Amino acid sequence: MRVLNSIVELAEVPGPVFLAIGVFDGVHLGHRAVIERALLDSRAANGTAVIITFDPHPARVLRPERAPRLLTATKHKLQLIEALGSTHALVIKFTWEFADMEAEKFVLELHACCKPLREICVGHEWSFGKNRAGNLATLKRMGDELGFDEVGVPAVKVDGEIVSSTRIRAAIERGDFAAAARCLGREYSVLGTVVHGDGVGRTLGFPTANLSAHNEQFPPDGVYAVEAWFHGRNRLGVVNIGVRPTITNASGERLLELHLFDYSEDIYGEDVEVFFHGFLRAEKKFESQEALRTQIAADAMRARQILARDASSSMGS
Repeated sequence: MRVLNSIVELAEVPGPVFLAIGVFDGVHLGHRAVIERALLDSRAANGTAVIITFDPHPARVLRPERAPRLLTATKHKLQLIEALGSTHALVIKFTWEFADMEAEKFVLELHACCKPLREICVGHEWSFGKNRAGNLATLKRMGDELGFDEVGVPAVKVDGEIVSSTRIRAAIERGDFAAAARCLGREYSVLGTVVHGDGVGRTLGFPTANLSAHNEQFPPDGVYAVEAWFHGRNRLGVVNIGVRPTITNASGERLLELHLFDYSEDIYGEDVEVFFHGFLRAEKKFESQEALRTQIAADAMRARQILARDASSSMGS
């Protein structure tokens, strides 16, 4: 997928151009409906769909004290968008200057750069531009004048409630992965880059990969049976999320430590996507490192059982 970094680069995209615009944090079922509509319409017209999103999340700029924890930072978001079949995405840097742009000016810039602009597809309640004055009515009026279609995609409901990033964050925060997956249309995952840790896991006989996560909404602290994807294949293991109370954690920050079963290769710098299969236990402080080592061994054994059961169920379905 080609990733554009400025509106003017839209001039390089083969037309007609179909735009899907949104923050798309989580790329959940509601977001997918917007993206897939633009993809479908572009294919019918032998055109090109461009998925437009923003970095950072607008709330980080406009109201940082109330900004939500991200479900998917930009890198993960773009991977998920590409998986839907998109060949082009535009990441607009969200700044105060951009936020102060009049809605009509934003649309005019898009129209001027696309050769030609055929459609703008958004969620039905999407608002944009200075003071969020732009909406579907704005797009309809300007589309009639400039010759493009506006599409407002209705909200998607699951279990009778509208799917939203806020709803999914709440599900993950309480560890309800099934509810999150129903709204995401996929299994919840964390994408992170393996960074150097302090090597304590290795001294305990369970070497861990420390993940610098690209998202921020973690499930509750504790130990989980997980499946990890990297190098195009999956590995099984356990993850501990928390502050590591038994061993010194100078930063006091929540850590995500991954132990892979039967794997010892160096993966520093690699991006790893972690899928959660089962909660094993809450994080706790142990009296000694030996007691911790014994518990980790028990965690690993139970995790293998859970993962083997899930694999068997998947094969039988």
